[in-house]
Amino acid sequence: MSVSKLASLRQLLSLCFMVLCCSDFDMLHQIERDLLDDCPGALMDDPPNLSESPQSQPSTTTNISEHEFSCHCCYDILVNPTTLTCGHSFCRHCLALWWESSHKNECPECREKWEGFPKINILLRDTTDKLFSEVVQRRRAEIQANPRVSRSLLAFQRYGDNLGRARTNQHKGAGFFFSGVLTALTVVAVMVLVYHWSTGTAEQHDLLISKPVSHWTPEEVVSWLDHLGPWAQLYREPFKHENVNGRLLLMLGDEELLQPPYSIENQAHRRAVLAELDRVKTLGVKPPQNLWEYKVANAGKSLFLLYALKRSPRLTILYLYLFDYSETFLPFLHTCCPAITHMDQSVESSFLNTQLEPSWQQWTEFLVKYLLLPYQLIAEFAWDWLAVHYWTSRFIIVNAMLLSVLEGCALWSLWRRTRIRALPHKMWNHLWKMLSQGFAFALLWPFVPQFVCNCLFYWALYFSPIINIDLVVQQLMHRETQAL
Repeated sequence: MSVSKLASLRQLLSLCFMVLCCSDFDMLHQIERDLLDDCPGALMDDPPNLSESPQSQPSTTTNISEHEFSCHCCYDILVNPTTLTCGHSFCRHCLALWWESSHKNECPECREKWEGFPKINILLRDTTDKLFSEVVQRRRAEIQANPRVSRSLLAFQRYGDNLGRARTNQHKGAGFFFSGVLTALTVVAVMVLVYHWSTGTAEQHDLLISKPVSHWTPEEVVSWLDHLGPWAQLYREPFKHENVNGRLLLMLGDEELLQPPYSIENQAHRRAVLAELDRVKTLGVKPPQNLWEYKVANAGKSLFLLYALKRSPRLTILYLYLFDYSETFLPFLHTCCPAITHMDQSVESSFLNTQLEPSWQQWTEFLVKYLLLPYQLIAEFAWDWLAVHYWTSRFIIVNAMLLSVLEGCALWSLWRRTRIRALPHKMWNHLWKMLSQGFAFALLWPFVPQFVCNCLFYWALYFSPIINIDLVVQQLMHRETQAL
């Protein structure tokens, strides 16, 4: 065979081989497409064919069930899904309604308590918005149109804001507290306390209020007479000259005081001395006439009243009316709501009036202040003692003003949250709490050391106003009370 024929035969064989190879590749591609149609997940490990159009790729969203994206509270599509630390997810408003009704920070499904404040699961929210956009939009419109759900969401968010603010200020609270004016007031309180302890203001009255009147010396009788008021200075010398001791003082009556050597001819003066003498005979000792004497004579009662008037002034005043009417309540009422008197009425007459029954004008004024401004009654009572307790009365007045502001902020917060209807329930809880604490105080009082009682007493008296200043500033800076 010639060379030209051999070359032509070689070209023909190459052409046939190329045709057979192309047919095999077409067959392989056909087999691969058949496998993909029969089992979409068979070749998941293979890279996707980028040459195919998006329309040719099969859609996997048709196999997703709505149950997988439903809330286990309302059994509907999740709206603003919130995932708890336990892993369960709920609608934001469903979780807010559950929190408001149960007052518990726990999962509605598994009852596991969550940590911190729950946040919206952004990935899950975007997924539900894309897959169920129409349902989510419809449910959001229904939630916004429901005022009860809106209030619950607002209260839930405020709870989270307060929780975050408390954690943020946790480490800087001490520095803020002891800064500026608060530091100055703290120094003043410490100085007043040190001065009180160093001068022995309380100890100098211990003897008369604890010593029986029959054992009084003439000097102690004169000291008792001086404490009745400036008008009693007129009769100081006759008592001192006659060496009137305790036993002789108990035998004095109206006729003896009218005759020489005492010669108390002023009837009002004589009645005032006899009224105070009757109190001495009844008690057997000198009755307390200022705060420190009252504290020494009634240590437990003074501590109880100091804390109770701060925590619940209305209940405490009611307690005084029911169980301590003549000794404490009547002087308190006459001091806060004095009767209308003439200008020429003497001091001793006003002293006698504190033991009389109040008039209806006094009762009316007292009840209005008792219901609306109970702390003002305490401030007015302290104001009347400015001449005796200069700094202590001012601390009490400032503290009463601060407590009035705190009470107003609390009522305003309830009004803003439209939770005034819950006020009776809160009042009942407060009543039960105060009664239980008072009962526990009565049981534990005999076992409390006197040093601890003194520390608690002076803390509530001098340092409580400084703490309340910080609380008032926080309340006024809060968004809920800025409208005040």
